[in-house]
Amino acid sequence: QACFIPTQSLLIQRLCHSMHLSHAAVCPLLMLLPLEVVVAAAWEEPFAPEALAVDGLCSDLAANGSHCVLSALQHRGQMLVGIVKGSREAKVFGHPSASAEYPEYPGFTLMLVEEFDSPLDLDSDPVWTWSDGGLIEGAARFTKENIKFEDGKMILEMSDTPPSHAQECSHAEVRTLPYKSRSSGEMRTKHNMFRYGRYEVRMKAPTVQPGAPETDGNFVATMFVFRDGKFKHWREIDIEVTGDSSGALQSNVIYAENAFDFTIDMEDSERHKMPFNVRTDFHTYAFEWLPDRIAWYADGQLLREKKGGKNIPKLSAKIIMNLWMFDERALFGGKQIENNRFPMRSEYDWFRFYKWDGDEHY
Repeated sequence: QACFIPTQSLLIQRLCHSMHLSHAAVCPLLMLLPLEVVVAAAWEEPFAPEALAVDGLCSDLAANGSHCVLSALQHRGQMLVGIVKGSREAKVFGHPSASAEYPEYPGFTLMLVEEFDSPLDLDSDPVWTWSDGGLIEGAARFTKENIKFEDGKMILEMSDTPPSHAQECSHAEVRTLPYKSRSSGEMRTKHNMFRYGRYEVRMKAPTVQPGAPETDGNFVATMFVFRDGKFKHWREIDIEVTGDSSGALQSNVIYAENAFDFTIDMEDSERHKMPFNVRTDFHTYAFEWLPDRIAWYADGQLLREKKGGKNIPKLSAKIIMNLWMFDERALFGGKQIENNRFPMRSEYDWFRFYKWDGDEHY
């Protein structure tokens, strides 16, 4: 679908509506102000619905360097970490444990925690939601029903049954999606409001067949950040566990503009041999994303450090965790796709995001 870019007039009218202002009385005065001033003023509101409304109205302009959008996103980030005068005190968002003592990392401040101790309502949660799209090359469609919360874990379950309801489009793709005979889950944040920082997840990859953790098949279990559809401003930093090895992990950066399909020159990828079976127990995977550096870790050990080279993303992004498999061609995720047995489950024990303290223009 084509993206609709609102004019300043329409943007301010919508903004007034979201803030419950009288358009007849107030909005004509706002029209006389620079748009960035209007947006910044809206961000003084202490309530999340108003803040989210501003973010939603402006987000499509961000990649064009709009001063309005940069002001809004910067103000959001500053409010969240408590550095705007008169805003809330700094706090940890999400669902942290009151009894947990979280690790500290010099230069980073803990901002978001999900312990999954109780189920999240992904229809009303202020940070997280579910996806209903899919990949053109994938064999599964994402649904809310395939995201489960059990025994203090978030479970993404890939099933060999098709989704009960699915539209033909996916905002990640240029083309309409073909029929998918399988379904799976993707949990993601609602907005492109995360950038430089440390992203950590404790997860266990699926077994391809029950009781056979050494058997290889085809799947991709992930934690990553992602910006826009591939046909816009594709930015992605990945941790991927794939079905072709019980002892390997993949780190990726993808950077592309206005792409129709994935091509290998978009990607800067490395494969890492692990000293453990990624399917039999939980392990902690992390990456640090900074303006001039990305570093990947497994159980606290540095796997890779990327400095320069292919582009390091600068646009803010969503946080995503998903599970999918390639179509019958099995071009990625493992060649032995015939070994797959369903349901297949990846398990997430917790997730944490530490904001980089140097990101003053967030």
